[in-house]
Amino acid sequence: MHPTAAKFQARLHALGLDVQVVMLPDSARTAPEAAAAVGCEVGQIVKSLVFMRDGEPVMVLCAGDRRVASERLGLGTANAETARAATGFAIGGIPPLGHDRPLATLIDASLRRFATVWCAAGTPHAVFEADTEALIAAIPGGIVLDVS
Repeated sequence: MHPTAAKFQARLHALGLDVQVVMLPDSARTAPEAAAAVGCEVGQIVKSLVFMRDGEPVMVLCAGDRRVASERLGLGTANAETARAATGFAIGGIPPLGHDRPLATLIDASLRRFATVWCAAGTPHAVFEADTEALIAAIPGGIVLDVS
């Protein structure tokens, strides 16, 4: 396992999530790539996206088949450097939780369509499957709303 994915899995276990990181032979950088690799619906892929709001980074967890209504939510774009600084992970492998520092997190209510979802686990080749409600519960202060 990649060292970054192993570090992330340890963080998940510390948060009480008993999940296993899976290493994929090909990149899962995009939601369609990830869905094809793990054999699930595109909507079951959690896109972990960093935006800016009032000068602070905000994590938005969005279903793979949806788009974030950033303007409606008052969010601006964050560049790759800002995303990495905020989370400790590079774009394409940013997980939904377990970041280097706490982040305000908006969670797409439409993820609740699925019993389980798949998320990035620190690298574009690492993913994990989680019970949707357990994932939401593990994100301190996460706000569930319509993000699209």
